[in-house]
Amino acid sequence: MNELNQKIIAGIIKKAEAVCSDSLALIGLYGSVATGDTHEKSDLDLMIVINDEFGWRLADTFILNDVGIGYDIYCTGWDMLEEDAKCSHAHLSKLLDSPLVYVREQNAVQRLEELRKKALSLLASDERYQKAQTAFDNAKKMYADCFLSDAISQIRADAGTAINFLLDAVMLYHGRYFRNGVKRTFDELKTLPLSFNMEENIMDIIRAETNAEIRNRLTTLMRNVQVLLLFPSKKAEPAPDNISGTYEEMFSNWRNKMQEASDRSDLFSSFMSMVSLQSMSSEIAKNVAINEFDIMKHFDPHNPEKNLKVFDNALDEFLEEYRKAGIQPKRFADVDDFLANYLEITV
Repeated sequence: MNELNQKIIAGIIKKAEAVCSDSLALIGLYGSVATGDTHEKSDLDLMIVINDEFGWRLADTFILNDVGIGYDIYCTGWDMLEEDAKCSHAHLSKLLDSPLVYVREQNAVQRLEELRKKALSLLASDERYQKAQTAFDNAKKMYADCFLSDAISQIRADAGTAINFLLDAVMLYHGRYFRNGVKRTFDELKTLPLSFNMEENIMDIIRAETNAEIRNRLTTLMRNVQVLLLFPSKKAEPAPDNISGTYEEMFSNWRNKMQEASDRSDLFSSFMSMVSLQSMSSEIAKNVAINEFDIMKHFDPHNPEKNLKVFDNALDEFLEEYRKAGIQPKRFADVDDFLANYLEITV
């Protein structure tokens, strides 16, 4: 670390001693100065960990004319590091890799180490798959925005944000995080066992010259990442404790709505009830090994009466899952019959 950077760090410590002596907990290095990947105009990235709001007095931004470098002295609260430890993104080098150049109290180091262990444990666990899926879901929102704007500037910006989320998704999926700066992003991607050329996909988007090209090329990248995230998950076999009551719920929520839609030739109500049934079936199938039915494949946009038959067939299919699990649907002759059962108290 050069003399200029040492002076800046010493200045931060000196100011902390003067204006907020209890606020400064740690100072660590990250970015190019920490990795050794510097150039003559590299700035200084510091992890300045503060204990309270008074610590923000240490923050500042400035430009040194003699060297032509801008600096951003930014503070990091413990709450921010705790969020990083949840691994909602893959830019975790500040938390995980920063070598410490100043420590006020040893318990701060222990607190930092606990957060580092938490993050590394999460990255090594199956929980990382859900983190990757959440990042992909965020990318989908930006992908949708690309189709809602006509301005190429906004579409490019939305596509860029989607790319960032997708990079997070693939890294987290593999239990990894970005250790280096943006200029080394593709080098780090090359260490992953990807089934497609993500660098090429991204550069195709960056080089796109029209709205249609950006959208089409982002679609390609989205689909490639989506396939990657379709990791096999262990599902429970259908059993009373995981699907009991769901058939009755399906019947209660939508079966008579489908009948009414058929009687009234109400295509909208027919469509929405079928969408709801499909959604519930898909949600159950995420965790339970049921024979998921594809009801929307058979939706008829002209015939609500036919849709009622499709709906009933789907219910019959789901009833088979009940039978496999040894469950009998709860049916009663009338309300008195139900109440006799409902009010029967067993100890």
